[in-house]
Amino acid sequence: MLTALKDKCKTCSASGQDGCSPETCSQPEKSLMGSLNQIKKVVAVMSGKGGVGKSTVTSLLAVGLNRMGYKVGVLDSDITGPSIPRIFGIEGGNLKATDFGIIPPQTGSGIKIISVNLFLPGEDEPVIWRGPLLAGMVRQFWEETDWRELDYLLVDLPPGTGDVPLTVMQSLPVDGIVMVSAPQELVLMVVKKAVKMANKLGVPILGLIENMSYACCPHCNERLELFGPSHAQEAAAQMNIPLFGQLPWNPQLNRLMDQGKIEDYKGDEVTRLSEELVKRLPLEKP
Repeated sequence: MLTALKDKCKTCSASGQDGCSPETCSQPEKSLMGSLNQIKKVVAVMSGKGGVGKSTVTSLLAVGLNRMGYKVGVLDSDITGPSIPRIFGIEGGNLKATDFGIIPPQTGSGIKIISVNLFLPGEDEPVIWRGPLLAGMVRQFWEETDWRELDYLLVDLPPGTGDVPLTVMQSLPVDGIVMVSAPQELVLMVVKKAVKMANKLGVPILGLIENMSYACCPHCNERLELFGPSHAQEAAAQMNIPLFGQLPWNPQLNRLMDQGKIEDYKGDEVTRLSEELVKRLPLEKP
C-alpha cells in the first residue's frame, strides 16, 4: 500500500511540507484511498444504550437497501462488541488486501462488511484496548478499506457517547443518524444523551426507531407489550425528531441472526425501514 501512496504523493500539494510522508500524511483526504472510494451516503446507527438492537437495525437496513438494488456496505465500529459478521454468517481469517486497501468480504447478496472480528483468531477473542486505539481502528476501517463504489455505508456504533461515536461523527462524512430505542423510560433517558451529542456536533438525526415495541402471540395474534407501553411517539416529539417506525420482538428474526442468515428474513419491516431511509437520504434509483 505504501508504494501506491508514494506515487500519489508526487502530485500532492502537501508533499515535502512539515516532513509529510505516506506514513505521516497531513492530508489523508487526498490520499489514494480518498480518491478511490466513492461512497454517496454515510448513515450511522446509534443509541447511547447497549442491548436495544442497533446491530439488528443496521442489518435490517442493509438487507432492505440491498434488495432495493443499492450498493451497500456495513462498517462495524463496535470494536469491543462486534456482531455484524455473525449476523451475516461471515467468518474471519481469509481477508485479502491490494495496494488500495483491505478487500471487505461480501455476503451472499453482495453486502460489503468490515469488522474487527474478521481479523481475530476466533470470534470470541476479546479486544482489550483503550479509547484512542478503538478510535484509531475505526479511522483505519474508513480510510484503508477498499469499498470502491457504495450507495450507502451503514456504520453500526457502540453504546455510549465516547471515543468511537465521537470519532465517527467528526472524522467520517456522516449524512445522518438513525437513533434506536426501546420502550423502557430508562432507555429513552440514555438515548436523549445521544441525541444531544449529535445536535451539539451538528450531525442530522434522520429519525427514531423503537425496537422490541411489542410481540404478537403466535396463537391469537394478540399484541403483547413485553417491555411496557411504548413511548415512541411522545419521545420523538420531545426530541423534535421524526419517528422512523416501531419494530416487534420477533423470535424468527432472532433465530436467523444467530444462524447468520438474516438475508433470508422476509418480514415487511425490512422494506419499511429501508424505504423510510431512502426518503430522508434519497439517491437515484440504481
